[in-house]
Amino acid sequence: MIFSLCAVTKMYDHTPLFENISLQLEVGERIALIGRNGSGKSTLLRIIAREILPDSGELNCPAHISVRALPQKPDFGEGMSVRQVLLAQLRELTSAREEYERISEQLRELTGDHQDKALLARLSALGTFLDHHNAWDLDSKLQRILSEFRLDCFGERPANLLSGGEQKRVALAGLLLYKPDLLLLDEPTNHLDVQMVTFLEELILREKYNLLFISHDRYFIDSIATATVEIDNQSLRRFDGGYARYLQQKEALLRAMSKEHEHLLKVLHNEEEWLQKGVQARRKRNEGRKQRVFELREQAKKNPSILRKMQLELEREQKHFNQTQSVNRQKMLFEARNLCLRLGERTLIENLNLRILQRDRIAVVGRNGSGKSSLLRMLLGELAPSSGALLRGELRIGYFDQHKTMLDDSKDLQQTFCPFGGDRVEVRGHNMHIFGYLKQFLFPKDDLHKKIGALSGGEKTRVALALLFTKEYDCLILDEPTNDLDIVTLNVFEEYLQHFQGALIFVSHDRYFVDKIAKSLLVLDGKGGAFQTMQSFSEFLEVEREIFDVEEMIQKLPKATASVESQNAATKPKKPTKLSYNETRLLAALPGEIESLEARVREIEAQLATNPPNIAELASDYENLKQDISAKLEQYVALEEKREMLEQK
Repeated sequence: MIFSLCAVTKMYDHTPLFENISLQLEVGERIALIGRNGSGKSTLLRIIAREILPDSGELNCPAHISVRALPQKPDFGEGMSVRQVLLAQLRELTSAREEYERISEQLRELTGDHQDKALLARLSALGTFLDHHNAWDLDSKLQRILSEFRLDCFGERPANLLSGGEQKRVALAGLLLYKPDLLLLDEPTNHLDVQMVTFLEELILREKYNLLFISHDRYFIDSIATATVEIDNQSLRRFDGGYARYLQQKEALLRAMSKEHEHLLKVLHNEEEWLQKGVQARRKRNEGRKQRVFELREQAKKNPSILRKMQLELEREQKHFNQTQSVNRQKMLFEARNLCLRLGERTLIENLNLRILQRDRIAVVGRNGSGKSSLLRMLLGELAPSSGALLRGELRIGYFDQHKTMLDDSKDLQQTFCPFGGDRVEVRGHNMHIFGYLKQFLFPKDDLHKKIGALSGGEKTRVALALLFTKEYDCLILDEPTNDLDIVTLNVFEEYLQHFQGALIFVSHDRYFVDKIAKSLLVLDGKGGAFQTMQSFSEFLEVEREIFDVEEMIQKLPKATASVESQNAATKPKKPTKLSYNETRLLAALPGEIESLEARVREIEAQLATNPPNIAELASDYENLKQDISAKLEQYVALEEKREMLEQK
């Protein structure tokens, strides 16, 4: 057992966040903690990290268990460089390795019966410790994490001068390098691009961390969680597996609760008949039965609202991701013609040609620093292109930025949504009471007069998104709208976006969100390249990973070929001095074949950009062609390497 909570209660302003909850994490488990913002997820992590105490109940965690948590706001020593911060995190591991080497050297000098049993025991304990933390080759491990989190260029820079997102990556890298017995992560994928998240998933699975984490990234949860724990109505409910299994089990739970409610109604009907008999019910010995009738009534009142809430959340989540709609795409909103953007000496976008039409759903994706936010600013007119033209029609644009600059901290919710007085708002053509609308975004009535400046980051995000849907826009431009949102709010937000009638252009690293909302991707590589694809985000990332693997294999191919040649040399009586006739013909023909296939790929890309009716067939041909090109390139490189080796002999 790593830790256990027993009958833990925590109050906030005399209101319970959770009451009498129990939770246990065993070796090898990775538990995802989900629930609405404000339900107590982060507080629970802080109790387990021993940063705060529960009001009642017990936390049991053996003294030898090391527990480390990812801070929301890292605090690094003044003037410490990124490398120094990370090395400080590893001081215990490097000291253990140095001691292991020192004791090993001492034992080598002793022989036979003179070997010190205490030294042997200490050496064994150190070996076990280093094995657990995978700390035998810390230098290469450090370099790999610095590279994958793109922190290697910051190695000598003061850590406390980095941006908030970069500091978060440094703190996360230190935790992963140390590998504590229990790792506590609060929204670890915030400030990570998709490639970093993929690396994080692979590292967590490979290193077998014991993990309790909070995340709204449903793909991340599904990839690594062995169990999902939901905080709801001050209690915990545990489900096996990741997010997909959570949905399946939640649906089964809803069916069981519905049956229980039907049974309760039957029992209540019988008890009500008994109570109405009057004389018998007034007998003193039946007071307990009368009390039970009153309790059944209360339960019968509560159940429908609980069931309706669960049903609504499930329906929102389980809707088909790619609902077809009748779409009029005649109106053009933006057109980019040979658009270029340079910042300093860097070329972020070069010769981009793009049309954005009414009801397009475009996700702008790419690594951090590839120019995604800059492209959005060009569409908004805040940033001028370096060259080329960006034509924009007469349109109303709604913009969400990561800093929520559209909000005034001095105003309360009612003033924000009803700036001219009153208590009603227009939402998608419907006149609604402000509380009825904000309730959908999980705001209680008591919050209507709360100042924006007093809200949390997640609450401010909910306000900004809710405000967008009270205005009429032709196009929404959203920069990381899902940060700080819990899963319940995400479902509400996604439902509003699916009913939005205008164009949608957004940046997000949430793969689940992008797959669900986007109809196409605009991919930026950060070196000037930009292209549009109709693939889902998951499909694109899978193809990108396959291409990376092929490139790695091609780089290793000369060594592999040389190795095979040297092995064959020992067994073959005669060594060939040149390629065979068929190999020579194939080597000469392959460049032309590859060029022809690449020309066909370019043709299909041009056709896909027009969104033709046979798009599915073209997309399939496109994938097949890309696979053929990869196979022929591999074949060509292998033959060329073989030819050069034979000529050298």
